[in-house]
Amino acid sequence: MKKVVLSLALVAVLGLSFTSCRDTKEKTEDKIEEAIDDAGDAMDDAGDAIEDAVDDVEDAVDDTVDEAGDAMDSAEKAAGDAVDSAKEGAEALADDAKNAANEAVDKAKEAGKDAVDKAANKMKS
Repeated sequence: MKKVVLSLALVAVLGLSFTSCRDTKEKTEDKIEEAIDDAGDAMDDAGDAIEDAVDDVEDAVDDTVDEAGDAMDSAEKAAGDAVDSAKEGAEALADDAKNAANEAVDKAKEAGKDAVDKAANKMKS
């Protein structure tokens, strides 16, 4: 009877050890597959993050180009306004100089006329 009990105990232990090794092997394979899947997901996430970063950089470059264009347009308008203002100022200065010259000529004519009139009056007297 001892041999039967020991034989059954031996069969039970061997059976459990093979079953448990098989389960462990399957669990290990499952964990390896999960790790591979997780690594693949991480690679996909990294690729998406890189694409998002590239898109953000492209958007920033586009915004910068647009802002630079707007700044150039503003500078061009300001330069045009400055030229127009300078032109208007020069025209006003020229008009003032013309008016002053005309007034000087008119005063000179009057002074000359007065001098001629005085000389004629002296000659008459």
